[in-house]
This record gives sequence, C-alpha cells and structure tokens, in this order.
Amino acid sequence: MSEQSLPDDARAEHADARAEHADALPEYAERVLEVAESIPPGRVLTYGDVAEWLGEGGPRQVGRVMALYGGAVPWWRVVRADGVLLPGHELRALGHYREEGTPLKEAGRTTEGHLPRLDMRRARWDGGGHAQGHT
Repeated sequence: MSEQSLPDDARAEHADARAEHADALPEYAERVLEVAESIPPGRVLTYGDVAEWLGEGGPRQVGRVMALYGGAVPWWRVVRADGVLLPGHELRALGHYREEGTPLKEAGRTTEGHLPRLDMRRARWDGGGHAQGHT
C-alpha cells in the first residue's frame, strides 16, 4: 500500500514511524516492510508468501521482522497461512479486517474464543498490479 492512499494524518504518522527506524532497520527487514505496505486494503499475504515474494528467508524470518518492526506498517495484512488471527492482537486485527472488508469465515459455536478466521481463499492477494511480479 502506498502512503498516498492513506489519510493525511495516518500518512504523517506512518512516515514518522518509518523514519524513526530507517537507520536501525536491517536491509531484509526494510524489504519485508515494503512488501507489507504494498498489500492492498482488504487483502493479505502469508508470512511464507512474503518470503517467496522476496526470494529470501522464510515464514519465521518474516514473522520475526513483523514482530520487531511491523508496527509502522499495516501488520494485519501479513498473516498465518491457516487464517487464524494473530494471537494477542485478534481484536485489533479484526477491527482492521472489518473496516477494510477483508473476507472472513465466521466462527462456529465450538471455535475457541468464537473469533472468525480469514477466508484465505478469497483474502489472499496475488500481487496483481504491483511492479514486482509475485509467483
């Protein structure tokens, strides 16, 4: 997602947060965060998708980057492959998903915590419209 598509106040906050970390960010982390920013609202990529996109690292490395530095980007768009919401951040993520219209599968009565999951078949982004191809 480009900063131009954010509201002015969010864009300014986003730029400030990125600038704060820019000098301290390892190159791989910067690349992961750039991919996270490119994911359109209402769509998601898995940790493994991001690693594949970059041609480097794996799901754990992407997850580590997101855990350490992801607060300055739309972190809720980089997700687990099973569609389970990020533990400890479920309600914040769910608010973002509902606001953006991200496809969800409502939880059944027996689902622990009664939280929905992402509908990965419909929510997963194929990278279309991005300058870099995603295979």
